Amino acid sequence: MTIFADVGSVRSLSAMDLPAVEALLSSDPVTHCFVASRVRGGGLDPWRMGGELLGHFTSSGLSSLLYCGANLVPVCSDDDAREAFAQRLRLSGRRSSSIVGPRHEVLDLWQRLRNRWGRAREIREYQPLLAMTTDSDLEPDRAVRVSRAEDLDILVPACVAMFTAEVGISPVTGGMGAAYRARIAELVQQGRSFVRREDDVVVFKAEVGAASEQACQVQGVWVDPSRRGEGISAPAMAALVEITRRSISPTVSLYVNDYNTAARRCYDNVGFRQHGEFATVLF
Repeated sequence: MTIFADVGSVRSLSAMDLPAVEALLSSDPVTHCFVASRVRGGGLDPWRMGGELLGHFTSSGLSSLLYCGANLVPVCSDDDAREAFAQRLRLSGRRSSSIVGPRHEVLDLWQRLRNRWGRAREIREYQPLLAMTTDSDLEPDRAVRVSRAEDLDILVPACVAMFTAEVGISPVTGGMGAAYRARIAELVQQGRSFVRREDDVVVFKAEVGAASEQACQVQGVWVDPSRRGEGISAPAMAALVEITRRSISPTVSLYVNDYNTAARRCYDNVGFRQHGEFATVLF
């Protein structure tokens, strides 16, 4: 389906569009890491990508993208592109649990959709996007390592605790426990889960949720609440940066809520510097 309007046209993308898609994503590998990771893993096949990739076209060709899956993620969208995307999304209704990406694009797209999609559960209007292209100057915590299958029984509860605290909803509600455990197991198998454990206790954990050849994006950074304030997070993150830069991607990124002063201080001490600004709308 193609939508033609004064603002250009929108259609689902296919394999023939891959070179143009990759050119857009490579314009900013850190900002576009999530969508680049999906394309890297599944081409432009919606089933393999876990979502549909829409393209906005002008007389010059492909100008911007919108990933439509569990997350709605705009890429390089201007006013015309966002209006064209919004026209299509108003017709289809909301199927995503969040809109996330570059701050201006996310908030403007949401303004165009809010009257049809209803109230958002939460809007996180300012989330600094941070990145590192070198190892940290801090001494890394050598107890941090890539997670193994035998960690799963204690790792999954830590992931559930972190997700629930961060998002406000447990990821295992509605009978989703097995699916969530399978997702964590997949990250472990891919070498994208990291842990520091002491006996049967997870002290620190984090995952790389998205990765391309140029950049990866860390998520789910968590320290056991009973151990916070001990200076665990910064050396652990320094170790994670060192490991991921050698095994996954040369640039390590993440985004953080602006009000999370403790996390921002940790990332600053590790050596992360601001690359951009994200926002998230949660439903």
